[in-house]
Amino acid sequence: MNLAGLILRAFGWKVQVDAPDLAKCIICVAPHTSNWDFILGKLAYASVGRTAGFLMKDTWFFFPLGPIFKAIGGIPVARKKKGGGLVDSLIAKFRSAGKLSIAITPEGTRSRTARWHTGFLQVAVGADVPCLLGVIDYPSKTITVNDVFIPTGDIAADMRTIKNFYRPFRGKYPDKFTAEDE
Repeated sequence: MNLAGLILRAFGWKVQVDAPDLAKCIICVAPHTSNWDFILGKLAYASVGRTAGFLMKDTWFFFPLGPIFKAIGGIPVARKKKGGGLVDSLIAKFRSAGKLSIAITPEGTRSRTARWHTGFLQVAVGADVPCLLGVIDYPSKTITVNDVFIPTGDIAADMRTIKNFYRPFRGKYPDKFTAEDE
């Protein structure tokens, strides 16, 4: 067991990653209710010998954190900017990469919202990559990445399926998570 696995075990967390180690994928991660989710997710994936980049709002990329976040796979997101810029740039990034995994929290916030962002599905369809469904479930202290979801291109139907998958799970702050429809 590596250091990441030892740290998680010391705090009582279990990791189960049965999904294949794909060359390219989006790792959809929920519930996302705490900054601890980032640390737990990075440790869990590292504990099984895998790496993944991640999206994070650009305001976190200040010195000295910015260079550190970029070094561990961080991709800054300008949240004020609307339009397809991020989706298009991620599709291009996937198309040009030989190997690329990016973790994305569809809620896009740690606050309670029924309006999940659909950009990760648009990227998956546009880049023709699957989504792995990752869960950080605080009551059971279990982090899992077991399910592969192939988007159909019907964004609304795909989002309903994904929300249904996440309904039984709870974040660190359960009142900040919902997988209900808008």
